[in-house]
Amino acid sequence: MAQYNPPLRDMQFLMHEVLDVVAELKALPAHAEVDADTLNAVLEEGGKFAAQVLAPLNQSGDEEGCTLDRSTHAVTAPKGFKAAYAQYVEGGWPSLSCDPAYGGQGLPQVVNQCMYEMMNSANQAWTMYPGLSHGAYECLHTHGSDAQKALYLAKLTSGQWTGTMCLTEAHCGTDLGMLRSRAEPQADGSYKITGNKIFISAGEHDLAENIIHLVLARLPDAPVGSKGISLFVVPKFNVNADGSVGTRNGVYCGGLEHKMGIHGNATAQIVLDGAVGTLVGQPNKGLAAMFVMMNAARLGVGMQGLGLTEVAYQNAAAYAKDRIQMRSLSGVKAADKPADPIIVHPDVRKMLLTARAYAEGGRALAMWTTLQLDKEIATDDEDVKRDCADVVALITPIVKAFLTDNAWLATSHCMQVFGGHGYIKEWGMEQYVRDARINMIYEGTNTIQSLDLLGRKVLGDNGAKLKKFGKLVTEFIEEEGVNEAMQEFVNPLADIGDKVTKLTTELGMKGFQNPDEVGAAAVDYLRVCGHLVFAYFWARMAKVALAKQAGGDPFYKAKLVTARFYFAKLLPETASLIRTARAGAKPMMDMDEALF
Repeated sequence: MAQYNPPLRDMQFLMHEVLDVVAELKALPAHAEVDADTLNAVLEEGGKFAAQVLAPLNQSGDEEGCTLDRSTHAVTAPKGFKAAYAQYVEGGWPSLSCDPAYGGQGLPQVVNQCMYEMMNSANQAWTMYPGLSHGAYECLHTHGSDAQKALYLAKLTSGQWTGTMCLTEAHCGTDLGMLRSRAEPQADGSYKITGNKIFISAGEHDLAENIIHLVLARLPDAPVGSKGISLFVVPKFNVNADGSVGTRNGVYCGGLEHKMGIHGNATAQIVLDGAVGTLVGQPNKGLAAMFVMMNAARLGVGMQGLGLTEVAYQNAAAYAKDRIQMRSLSGVKAADKPADPIIVHPDVRKMLLTARAYAEGGRALAMWTTLQLDKEIATDDEDVKRDCADVVALITPIVKAFLTDNAWLATSHCMQVFGGHGYIKEWGMEQYVRDARINMIYEGTNTIQSLDLLGRKVLGDNGAKLKKFGKLVTEFIEEEGVNEAMQEFVNPLADIGDKVTKLTTELGMKGFQNPDEVGAAAVDYLRVCGHLVFAYFWARMAKVALAKQAGGDPFYKAKLVTARFYFAKLLPETASLIRTARAGAKPMMDMDEALF
């Protein structure tokens, strides 16, 4: 059975030595009282919950899955999930970064992000239940009416109720402009909603007393396409005026999807049969309102990829140090044993260091991004708010796509380290691979993220957002350019920065003439940008490690070795990516459709 140890030392390194999170937060009125001891204590306790409560349920939850009673439409989560959720609620974990006005603790989002990384490492399927609730909370907190906030936010904050996002229908996935669910206005100001949704994560379960569905549907006079979508809040049980649970609403689970992975999460087919709901925000403006939840979900899926990368690495590294097979090519390393541990073999180390570099780079990116989100939410400075919003918008598709692509590679590598045992269920590694695969698909496929990055976030504003991040990279290069010890990190960072600038300009010109050029290059382009971002953070981490390695702490030595591995073995991938991005649309579009 796989094991998990929360990476608290690395989290503290990033928080206090690289990003100086406390100083950044203290500049914000809402977080002026935050201190390092508090942040460390919260993460330590959160790590215990993840490792001691959630991790032991991961494999059993995968094997058991969820059960649907077709006569009642009730879904039962795997054994132990409900008790773990009750413990989660009792510990106050759902309210970490929620608004104190609704019972939240008001801690920064960056703490919540670290908590979710640990929970995803321990048990991604379980973590999806509260994870979606947080997105529903954010959406209603931003766009809900005063009455909706009063009715729902305190219960979502406490975890007493959970939430979902009901977007996808069988005939349309990402193309939500095609959805058919309809909402009929009622005399009392409510709506009756009818339709069918699929792929609804945590759509029905027995963990909480009520489930709050955020549903996209069309009003009778709605315009066609995405401009005619409205958003509604539809509770599983109607809510009485005093906030208590009332009668059963007309929304229920019609079936559970039989999936490759995340078996412990109830991915439901949701039937809306005249379900009573209330409008969130303005009519026909639902997609914009739902984007609050969708963007939160995209960052959350990035955390799923990061969590799986970390836990897969931990188990593969432990196995490689214990498993003996063959002798080292450079001579016997364990003379007292009949063979050497497989960690002596270069390619095993390459697989392990790939996973480690992607985990530690991803953690730095995720923590920095969430810190920008904290600043955007809490600052009184409109310029800072705008700049933070821009870089978060730019980076969100990279967090979602790059981290989940990397997780697929890393979990596959880590399963490979186990050899034949990696393919055997009892070791737990094949589950990480299966669970990791969905993260590249849902909440907007990684191709959709790539189109969003290149088409909307970069070319859509003539590179203004990209230039804001580029300015951070340039300033760092200028500061460290005279530091001889940093040249091995600064020079390749400067090189990839220049190449991204040139590639962006070239693709912009080609895309202006033929939009298919954007579609042809987008996936490669996002991965190049992902490496630019990782190179920046790996250079920053290396700077700190170089300054502190003389103290003899092996942590800093390991950080430098991993940084050097990243720049030597992973960053060079960008050369082939840039070449294939420049190859354009012609090699794909020349094929006649009839020949496929």
